[in-house]
Parts: sequence; C-alpha cells; structure tokens
Amino acid sequence: MVLRADRILAVLDQKREAFTAFDTGLSERRELYKQAMEQLCKWSGLEIAEKTATWAFPGALPTAEWDLYPSWKVPFAHEWANYEESCEWVKSVIRDIPTFAVDGSQIYPSKDLSIPIALVQIGWYENYHCAAGSYEKDIQVDVLTPTDLGATSSGEPKERVVNQRRFQMETERLHEYIQQSKQGSRKVAFLDGALVATFAEVFEPETQDFYVQCLLPVLRASQQNRIPLVGYIDTTYTSDLVSLLKHCFDLPEAPQLHDAQLLSPWLDWGDRTPFFICARGGSLNPQEGILNRYQEMREQIGFVYLRTSDNFPARLEIPVWVYEAGLLDWLVDIVRCEVVIGRGYPYVIETADQTALIRSEDRNLFLRLMQDWAAREKLNLRLSRKTVSKLQRRRIR
Repeated sequence: MVLRADRILAVLDQKREAFTAFDTGLSERRELYKQAMEQLCKWSGLEIAEKTATWAFPGALPTAEWDLYPSWKVPFAHEWANYEESCEWVKSVIRDIPTFAVDGSQIYPSKDLSIPIALVQIGWYENYHCAAGSYEKDIQVDVLTPTDLGATSSGEPKERVVNQRRFQMETERLHEYIQQSKQGSRKVAFLDGALVATFAEVFEPETQDFYVQCLLPVLRASQQNRIPLVGYIDTTYTSDLVSLLKHCFDLPEAPQLHDAQLLSPWLDWGDRTPFFICARGGSLNPQEGILNRYQEMREQIGFVYLRTSDNFPARLEIPVWVYEAGLLDWLVDIVRCEVVIGRGYPYVIETADQTALIRSEDRNLFLRLMQDWAAREKLNLRLSRKTVSKLQRRRIR
C-alpha cells in the first residue's frame, strides 16, 4: 500500500510542538556560536593556542594560515561566467596530473543461501588527465566464507565483518597505489571518507584498532613517498571547530551543531577555510578518542572546509605534511577541478564508485554462480525456494 500523505500530515500536526521546541533551542545555541565565530576572528593563532593549552583535545588547532586569513575564509580567486569557462580553468590546472580513487560495495550474508557467504568488490579509477584521455580502472573481489565471517552454527549474519573487509581492501589498494608511485610525483590519491576514523569509536577497542591499522599504512606511505592524499567527506557532521569555540569562550554544549553548518554563511563557491590540525577527543570520553590510537600520526591530520555546491561545505582531511610542504593550495585546486568535472562531486570518486558498484543483476549472478559451483563441488549449499523462484522468473538460469 502506498504512503498516505494525509495520514502523515496529521501526525506531523500533532507533533508540531516538539519540532518547534527543538528548532528554538537549536537557534539559540547557533546564535551564541555564530557570535563566537566573529569574536574569534579578532584573536591571533597564538592567543587561541594559549587559551586552549590546558585542553588535551580542544577539537582543532590553528596553523599559521589563521593569522593570514582570520575570517574563516581563504577566498577562491577565480570567477566564471559559464561552465565552459570553468572547464578551461580546469584544463589549465589538472592537465597531466593523475588522480586516483578507490571505492567498494558488498553482498551481505542472507537467508537466500543456506550457509553464510558474502562478497566484497572494490573498484578503482585513475585518470591521467592527459591529451590522449587515458585512464585505468579495474576491480578486485573476495568471497567471505563462513569461517571468514566467524559464523555461529545458527548462521547469524556478520555484516560488520563484511564492512571491515571492504575497508581493508580499499585502504590496501590505496596504500599499494601510493607505494608504487614515484616519490614526489605530482598526483593525488582520494579516499572517499575520513582519515580520522571516529565512526569506529562505537565499536570495541579491537575493532577500533582494526580501522586505525588500515589507515596508518596509507598515511605513512603518503608522508614517506610524498604523494598527496585527501579524505573527501561530502556530508559531514563533525564538530571540531564547534569544540574549539566552546573551549575558547566557555560556551554551553551544543551537540546538534556541526562545523559545516556554522561555516556555510562564510564561504562562497570555491572558498575554503584556513588549515587546522585535527585535535578531536572521543565522542563519549575525550581521553579515549580514536586519534589516541594513531601513534606518531596522532597530530598529523589536518582539515579544511571547501564550498563545492549549494549545500553545506565539504570537509577535506589532509596529512599535515602536505600543508608544511606548501602543496595545500595546489591540492585544493585539484579537488576543485574534480568537483567541476563531476558537477558538484569529485569525478574520480564518483567513477570509482560506479566501477565498484554491485547491482541487483550482479547479485543474482553471484547467487547462480554459488549454486552451480556448489553443485559441481558436491557441497551442501541450497538456495531458498523464494530465491529460486525469483531467479527462474528473471530467466537468469
């Protein structure tokens, strides 16, 4: 049955007060933090450092860029009258600069098969941005067995194991790409997501370590081989700058506020913030933040926010060495180029995503392959009657 709009509107009318109260409370806190942002523009980087010196995790630490651009904005110098003009700028900047990204997708264990089995596929894309239009893209797959999944006799699905394997394969491929690149060559490696794995803090310590151990080789290889790396987060709810403001002005907690929301009025298309070093504490306990597990890389990840569309600014997480080597502006220009090519989202990440994507017909093919292979190997694997019926109706046998 389709959704009934009249029923939904009736419930919303009944609960209108709850929405109003939430918005009022959020507006008051947002106004406090907006005033604090304007006040902080009058502070030097040294004054901010002195104020936050007693805090182990003030959220963010300013760099020397803060004293050059204390208004939260490093302006983008170019304006275009149309898309064609922007493309001309892109060609002049990104010509012969390779960009690389990797992404993944998966088929989780399900009741369609009588034993737990999963499939992970990663896809990567490298565009050389050369006159010949050359590029490379390929995939890598892995089949996770019941042993890999740590399945119990009840065949309980292990989605987290699948997600971990996907992340491991993505970061291993990214590490391999950086390792095989000529040291110091002008190219950019993209990670579709954060370099600071705060998302893992909800898991037990062993799983947190797993994610950190996947990222550390990538960060080390980037630093040692001098290959710029950027973690691109299109929609972000991080609050490192919110924390910094809170500590500087003793503001009340504001868990609903996030950096991109506050920065949005300050940035026009192409503008970015000054570079900050990430000094984030744990979401539950400041002393148990994921950065504590980053060993020598704990203070080696920075970030900027970059306006790339009409939505809130995107967050770019970047190794500190890129900033110290004077490559930050160049790197951000490459990101702008990718966003122009992709019309709002980095083309290289978008293409890696499409390369890795497992579609519904691919899933049916996987099930059929598993069934045929198990029959040939005389293994006791069965498809559910519902799945067999679906496959027969779709004539994929």
